Formats: sequence, structure tokens, C-alpha cells
Amino acid sequence: MTRFTIPRDIYFGENALDQLSLINGTRAMLVVGSERLKKDGTVAKIQALLAKAGIQSDTFSGIEADPSIATVKRGVAAMNSFAPDWIIGIGGGSPIDAAKAMWIFYEYPDVTFEEAAKPFNIPELRHKARFIAIPTTSGTGSEVTSFSIITDQETEIKYPIADYNITPDMAILDTGLVASLTPTLVADTGMDALTHAIEAYTSTAANPITDGLAIKAIQMVVDNLLNSYRGDAAARVNVHIAQCLAGMAFSNAILGAVHSMAHKTGRILDIAHGRANAIYLTYVTQFNAKTAPKKYAEIAKFIGLSGKDDAERVALLVDRIKQLRADLGMPSSLKEYGTDEKAFMSQLPELARTSVADPCTGTNPRPVSEEEMAQLFKAVYYGTEVTF
Repeated sequence: MTRFTIPRDIYFGENALDQLSLINGTRAMLVVGSERLKKDGTVAKIQALLAKAGIQSDTFSGIEADPSIATVKRGVAAMNSFAPDWIIGIGGGSPIDAAKAMWIFYEYPDVTFEEAAKPFNIPELRHKARFIAIPTTSGTGSEVTSFSIITDQETEIKYPIADYNITPDMAILDTGLVASLTPTLVADTGMDALTHAIEAYTSTAANPITDGLAIKAIQMVVDNLLNSYRGDAAARVNVHIAQCLAGMAFSNAILGAVHSMAHKTGRILDIAHGRANAIYLTYVTQFNAKTAPKKYAEIAKFIGLSGKDDAERVALLVDRIKQLRADLGMPSSLKEYGTDEKAFMSQLPELARTSVADPCTGTNPRPVSEEEMAQLFKAVYYGTEVTF
């Protein structure tokens, strides 16, 4: 039996935030990452809408790029004091992930991070609060997923929490919230969304429902991301919707080796998650397609690429992704990105080992050994074709 879980309600489009004025509750804790959302009036607007619904609100802000255990604990303390019956994560993936983790420990203070990180091990939530996610970037899909990643900054251990219990009750995709994104953020988050969709479609855990979401997300991102990067408003709306489709797909089909590699290199190599995905995606596609070309060839056909056979269609797909990456002004290798060669080589054995151990590798369409992962990383560093 296969399970498919998404939020009960997804509101999207212009002025979707207005739905907040219609919800039932008494207190809402807003978990916010960027100070920009306070300065530009987004937080005040959300609080005003909640007030219309008769809901008192408070704000916990200052979520870092990789939310830490310490931050989660401070947020839980604030929730214990305020006693919300709604928790609202607002921003990119980090504040929404942090808010999900706070939700767990607000309801179950005796659960440890080690216990929470055991897949599908969280007790039933919603005894104290329900959860709303409001994304202000177009890439992570965290507003519709059952995942949260929290970091112990002292040990550098990442706790990947995966449990359908933390799938939000409601996602609100107000397209006005992404109108002012910078081109760099559009590129990074958009390529993250494309990677989510491609890896969900080719995952060994994919199913017909996730396939439908993933393939439509791929089409929408490929058709709209470059124009969104250039400032086209309609394209930006389409990418914001597409990344949500990708999020629903990968939340249920999981991901693959691109994300395994990106998870392990972000902090070590100081590279943004979406940018790492953009670099790694073409190399991993070449690697996977050596033994599992069918679905990559299907993607190629769906986005209008021809070819006499699967191998040629995969090659055209790789070229299409490379061209999109270049048009977005993104590097094609870690060397081009500026990663120091000596530092990279010294980290390579550990990067290979931990990437293979990452949960996402388990659903990669081609099994990966540590030796092969090291070879992949070398190809990614030097920008060489993957032929093994």
C-alpha cells in the first residue's frame, strides 16, 4: 500500500493571505526568518488579518539559514509562554522547518531530537495547535512537505525529521509575497524546485500521483524560470505554483543523490542549497541515466525535446538544464564556483561517505557506492562528463 499526504487546504494566488481572516482560533505564534518581512509590512499585514478573525498573535523571529536546536528550543519556550493554538511558519524553508520542529516539542516536550529524527516516529500532533505555512520564496516546497531539517551547531549533526504528522494543515501561497525576490534568489530557489521535481519523478518511491505533480512542475519551471529571473510577473507566479507541486511530489516520493550531495556540502563548502543542486543536477542525471534512462527520457519528451532513442533524449535533457543554468548566471562546476581545490580534496572522502549515508540516496534510481560518489564529486568539481 502507498500513502500520499498533503495539507488539507492550499490557498494560492493573489491576496491568498486574506484566508487568514477566516480561520478559527484564539492565539497564533508567527515564526519568521527574515527581518525584511517585518520591514516591508508582511508581518503586520498577517497580524491584522488574524485580528479580523479574533486571533491574538505574537512573533518569534531571527531564524538562521540552517535552523539550530538552540533556536528551536527558544521558540518552544516562547510558545509555552504564549500558548498558541495556531503556529504559522513564514518565509523560506528554514523558518518553516524551524516552526515544524517547534511544533513537535511544544506538544511533546519530553521527545528528544534523536527520537524525532527517527523516520515516522513522532506521536500524533494537533492536541495543542495546528500549523499554517506561508512561503515567501519559490523553491523549498516546505509548506506542503512532511520534512524538517534541524542542525546541532556544536556537533554539526543535522537531524532530518520526516513524519507525515508535520505536514502543515494549511499552505498559503500568496503570489504577491514573491514579487520582489532578487534575481539570485529566484535562480537558486527555482533550480531547487526543478531538482525536487526531477528527483521525485525519477525516485524509486515514485507513484502515478507523484509523477503527475512532478512532471507538471518540471514543465512549469522550465517554461517560466528564466522569465521570472528577468522580472516577468506572470512567470514568477507560475514558478511559485510549480515549486508547490514539486514539494507535494517529493514529500511523498522522496528525492535522490543530488540532494544527498547538497545536504552534505552546503555548510562545508559554503554554497547555497539551490545553487549546489543546480550544479550537481546534470552530473547526477548523467550518472543515473546510465542504468535508469527511461524516466529521464520521458521528462525530455514532456518538455518538447526530440531524439531518436532514450540515450539521445537524456543527452538533450542534460543540455537543456545546462543552458538554463548558464542563462541564470550560475556556475557549472564547483571549481567555477570558487571552491578551493585543496580544501575540497581533503574533504572528499567524508563528503562521499556521508552523502551515500544520506536518506535521499536510498531512493536514487541508481545505487551509489562511496567510490562512485567520490567520482561524482570529482566530476562536479572539475566539470567533467560522467561516463561511469
